[in-house]
Amino acid sequence: MSLPKVVRPLLRDEAYDHIRQAIVDGSLPPGAPLRDGDLAEQLGLSKAPVREALRRLAEEGLVDSKPQSYTRVSEVMSPDVLDAREIVRVLHEFAVRQAAAKCRPHDIAAMRAANDRFAKAIEAGDVKAAVKADDELHDVPVRLAGNAAVAATLDRYTPLLRRLEHARFSSALAWNSVLRHTKLIDALEAHDAATAVSVIATIWTDLLEDR
Repeated sequence: MSLPKVVRPLLRDEAYDHIRQAIVDGSLPPGAPLRDGDLAEQLGLSKAPVREALRRLAEEGLVDSKPQSYTRVSEVMSPDVLDAREIVRVLHEFAVRQAAAKCRPHDIAAMRAANDRFAKAIEAGDVKAAVKADDELHDVPVRLAGNAAVAATLDRYTPLLRRLEHARFSSALAWNSVLRHTKLIDALEAHDAATAVSVIATIWTDLLEDR
């Protein structure tokens, strides 16, 4: 038996990950021009993988591009963001509805621990850690739902909402999220699908309304 060789990550994927993170965390703010040469130099890459990364980010709505005119970071609010919010909300509703009957004590414990990390990150002003903990909390019902298409679609569209999360989690509104997380966890622990769906809908709807 022979094992396949380990393949290094594609440079275009590395470029994509780095540029996307900089857009999401605000290092590259809305409207910032994106020049492939400058980005390639900063990342230590050639222009080709950077151009491919920018093309992919444009398809995802994080970059605005007009051939021979401009390539820039998209605005935080756009039709793409509104559409993504609706898709993400509906899929999380599906996930918690499926997860409500499947949650076990260790799943609930994992969500409570994630919410504790989230609260501590908010208190410390560590938005990056807050986003990570928020992801870990919501990943539990998504995993329990057991639907690969749902998980993949969330992975595709959630980045469009990251900048809204960064703004929310750096403000006093973040404490509303702590409380709503607790209500969601309590509902899942009680196997109360209706309440869990109602709470998760509020979490994602208020990402835009509580601004």
